[in-house]
Amino acid sequence: MVVLAASIISKSGKALVSRQFVEMSRIRIEGYLAAFPKLVGTGKQHTYVETENVRYVYQPIESLYLLLVTNKQSNILEDLETLRLLSKLVPEYSYSLDEEGINKTAFEILFAFDEVISLGHKESVTVAQVKQYCEMESHEERLHKLVLQSKINETKDVMKRKASEIDKSKIEKNRGEKGGYMSLQSMGSGRIDTGFGNDTSISISSSGGFGGGSGFGSSTDVDSFSTKSKGRPPASATAPPKGLGMKLGKTQRTNQFLESLKAEGEMIVEDVRPSVGQSKPTAPPPTDPVTLTVEEKLNVTLKRDGGIGSFDVQGTLALQILNQDDGLIQVQIETGGNPGILFKTHPNINKELFSNENILGLKDSNRPFPTGQAGDGVSLLRWRMQSSDESLVPLSINCWPSVSGNETYVSMEYEASQMFDLQNVVVSVPLPALREAPNVQQIDGEWRYDSRNSVLEWSIVLIDNSNRSGSMEFVVPPADTSAFFPISVRFTATSTFSDLKVSNIIPLKGGTPPKFSQRTVLSTENYQVV
Repeated sequence: MVVLAASIISKSGKALVSRQFVEMSRIRIEGYLAAFPKLVGTGKQHTYVETENVRYVYQPIESLYLLLVTNKQSNILEDLETLRLLSKLVPEYSYSLDEEGINKTAFEILFAFDEVISLGHKESVTVAQVKQYCEMESHEERLHKLVLQSKINETKDVMKRKASEIDKSKIEKNRGEKGGYMSLQSMGSGRIDTGFGNDTSISISSSGGFGGGSGFGSSTDVDSFSTKSKGRPPASATAPPKGLGMKLGKTQRTNQFLESLKAEGEMIVEDVRPSVGQSKPTAPPPTDPVTLTVEEKLNVTLKRDGGIGSFDVQGTLALQILNQDDGLIQVQIETGGNPGILFKTHPNINKELFSNENILGLKDSNRPFPTGQAGDGVSLLRWRMQSSDESLVPLSINCWPSVSGNETYVSMEYEASQMFDLQNVVVSVPLPALREAPNVQQIDGEWRYDSRNSVLEWSIVLIDNSNRSGSMEFVVPPADTSAFFPISVRFTATSTFSDLKVSNIIPLKGGTPPKFSQRTVLSTENYQVV
């Protein structure tokens, strides 16, 4: 018996796994395999076909054929026994007997074939032995890995000891340079000038010493952050003593690196030191005794050929109270009456009161709302809206790339709904890797090219009734049209889908209701064109 090759072939004639066991040209083996689908008949009981030169012994496996190509002098009974053993091995390694499963486990199947057939002859092995041979671990390999890992661990320990020794030497060196003692003058005053950018500094003064025999006393004063005007020399009275001052600022190498990033199109924001008590720029601190925040987040997926993939709006109403005396209140709200919005109250809110009168109050009327909450406060109400109505989409983006010669022309346009005035709109278009910025030929708004991420950002500060539609055209080298997707969009608005408004604050202990304000914002969380 001489097995020339073993293969797994689809019924369409595609060879998924092939193993050659004797010396023979590749073209000849491929010719044998290509001829097999034409020789297989339908409705025949036997599973072998003979030609003038070779014999095909095969077995159907669902939608595939397991095939042995042998010479005509081989023993057909041994061939069938070999085929039966191989047919038992294939399901052991492939999780599914189809093209995908065979392709993912092709190497494991080939290794198993090699254990069964050697130089064209069948080995005396069983399925269990083949699995054991293929899974067998090498003791020498395992020992080598253990030795290698121990060397790596030893090297890490040496590195840690060296680093510790270097740190200790630096500390000792600094102590030696300072001399161990400081003069009374240097202990009485000092100044540390730390540069954030090039024109700001932090002034720190300290005083201490032995006070007239009355014991030891010390005090440390930290001045507020100060800002120097550019080009203004510091006063000599506040200059740090030589050897004691410390200056932290941008080095020349850092400036060169930032300049190179700017040349590549990156937006560099200089470090700005916040003043004492400065608040977050995006969320100013509340000034009214009661502040209510209505916030909706938009998750939309638009199809590039038109239509909506998904549309989801999630909203919250948050309450923030400054003084504990104003906590015994109820909140009267008005909704826009949108039937597609489902409201859900906090577990501590009186649901019956809200359902009947649109009033948000705690179940225990003697219990005040919490005060001093971080962020926007405590959430009272949540809602959600899902729809497939394309008319609800605040902003539609159309992108039409077309290849012409050695260039790709991309035409884009936006159409905004009449429902909202959109602010800070940014449309991010992915681009193929470019050597230089794209050639923007026409644009309504402004553009910026992020060379590091290869993204073109189209920004419009405000979209209102004066510019409900706009367009942009740019040219890049030839590229596949799918390279310009998915397109990401972000914007904000001061009105929401729920149109929820706070109409009144009801004090439970009587008297004048506290002053309140409402903040309303609609923002995008995940808005894409795919």
